[in-house]
Amino acid sequence: MKALFLTFHGFHATNGISKKIHYQVRALEANGVETHLCYLSEKQGIKYRMLDQEILADYGDGIKGKLYKRFEFNSVFRYIIKNQIDLVYIRSDHNANPFTIRLVSKIKKAGIHVVMEIPTYPYDQEYILSKGKIQLLIDKCFRKQLAKYLDRIITFSNYKTIFGIPTLQISNGIDFKDIPVKQEANDTSQEIHLIGVAEIHYWHGFDRLLKGLANYYIHAPQYKVYFHIIGDFFSLREREEYMSIIKENHLAPYVILHGRQAGQMLDLLFELCDFGIGSLGRHRSGITNIKTLKNREYAARGIPFIYSEIDEDFENMPYIMKIPANEEAVDIKQILNFYNQLHITPLEIRNSIRHLSWNNQMKKVLDEMQKKDKINPNNNNIANFAT
Repeated sequence: MKALFLTFHGFHATNGISKKIHYQVRALEANGVETHLCYLSEKQGIKYRMLDQEILADYGDGIKGKLYKRFEFNSVFRYIIKNQIDLVYIRSDHNANPFTIRLVSKIKKAGIHVVMEIPTYPYDQEYILSKGKIQLLIDKCFRKQLAKYLDRIITFSNYKTIFGIPTLQISNGIDFKDIPVKQEANDTSQEIHLIGVAEIHYWHGFDRLLKGLANYYIHAPQYKVYFHIIGDFFSLREREEYMSIIKENHLAPYVILHGRQAGQMLDLLFELCDFGIGSLGRHRSGITNIKTLKNREYAARGIPFIYSEIDEDFENMPYIMKIPANEEAVDIKQILNFYNQLHITPLEIRNSIRHLSWNNQMKKVLDEMQKKDKINPNNNNIANFAT
């Protein structure tokens, strides 16, 4: 079997989504599927559509390049037909439009299986404070029409249908080979280090933790609590809000902004830290149930953590602290009390999610497609479709 994993953006080594996509590709390959990755790239202002490490299409620079990278998909379809791809796995970029519809309809008519992953759902409220409102408007106009050509929509939510199409519910996964477990428990008798890893959007709700630190340090406690933020701010708005809270409450000694980190430096920061901060504001974007990447990374690293949404993979885990999905500041003393009553090792936390490997999650996709009996690797008619 051959698969094409189709994305509509490029990659960055420190970006969690970038790493996730590469994990998914490796997981498909581990399940015996020859998998190729199609993505966008840019070098010296020239836009390219890439196929693994090769250039699939050169779009040039300027306005032409910006337009072609969004709307030119003939090169993708020609590749699919020429190489007898059996499964096309699309990661949605909220970009339903006549051009993506035409691509997906042609794939479907060619007898090729096509599924689309929607990373978060619902997602409309993510655009409330975003410049992408026009893109969302276009997506709203065309997404149901696009969906009708899909075999399944892959979701990390608990929705059984999205845009009128049956979903396949899976979990965000973990590549255990790439994420080391925390080696030693730190001495937390005098201080504790919290860690939050994200490209920081308003729905991550780290501001609730900062406000909690402000309340905690009003009383000049001897026990110190530090918060390490790993990742860039999505926009100037988030940065200004966070820096304002830090400055007004004199939190600079206790809140450390590390920016993007990866590899050995990220591993060292996790060794330093003791407790993870998950999403504390998903309710702001209308999300109740979600299975986030960061929750799984914290567990794979072997540290306890806090979040406010519903994540069905963790709701009953003893190393999880839940707080209400509201705008109240986090009670730092509650975190300390919770942490101090824990008696679980990093390896025990990691072992509790072995079933969440990407290999297992992507196998669910393959099993579902085989049930539908629509993939036929020996389909000689594929080559007869016009390119």
